[in-house]
Amino acid sequence: MPNAFATISFTESVKAAQTRYGSRESNLRFENSDDPRNQLGEIEIEFIRARDSFYMATVTEDGWPYVQHRGGLPGFLQVLDNRTIGFADFKGNRQYLSVGNLYANARTSLILMDYPNRRRLKLWGTTSIMHETDDPALIASLEMTGYRARVERGIVIHVEAIEWNCPQHITPRYSETEVDHVLQPILAENKQLREQLLILQGNHHFDVPKG
Repeated sequence: MPNAFATISFTESVKAAQTRYGSRESNLRFENSDDPRNQLGEIEIEFIRARDSFYMATVTEDGWPYVQHRGGLPGFLQVLDNRTIGFADFKGNRQYLSVGNLYANARTSLILMDYPNRRRLKLWGTTSIMHETDDPALIASLEMTGYRARVERGIVIHVEAIEWNCPQHITPRYSETEVDHVLQPILAENKQLREQLLILQGNHHFDVPKG
């Protein structure tokens, strides 16, 4: 089976650009590799479940690209099976740009970032917009525990292709939670050392020489 990422991405104009700039031969080998990259493995599933945000691209009916940032608690983007992911869509600014685009063209592309570890997963898929009247159990499964907003719809994405990007030029960035995770052992050790210092100071009396 040909590589799904290359099948989707290597259009005739892309192949022409590869030929012009001297990379067509190496990309042809990649295109004809035995790795289809059209489903999620354990590494991808674990990676997706740990994310607290992603970037989602859609296209307008006039052909203009639109990229939206989506965020939530880790795990809000759920893995339903090795070819399907989904998330709950809540009431936002009510412009419905991504949703409207997806009604006209169900194709989407996601970029998921792990900034601290400089990892990036790209995903292509076709979407289904689901409502509670369509599948109550599905909508209930996409709800976020502890988030009280009502789910307006579910966005379900059938995975067509995935591709990991190289880490070059990914600047490490850390969330407040990630910084706290790193600092807590250091702060705990600092507190312990200060307590030990106070004990030592209490057990020793220093006589000041008289002049």
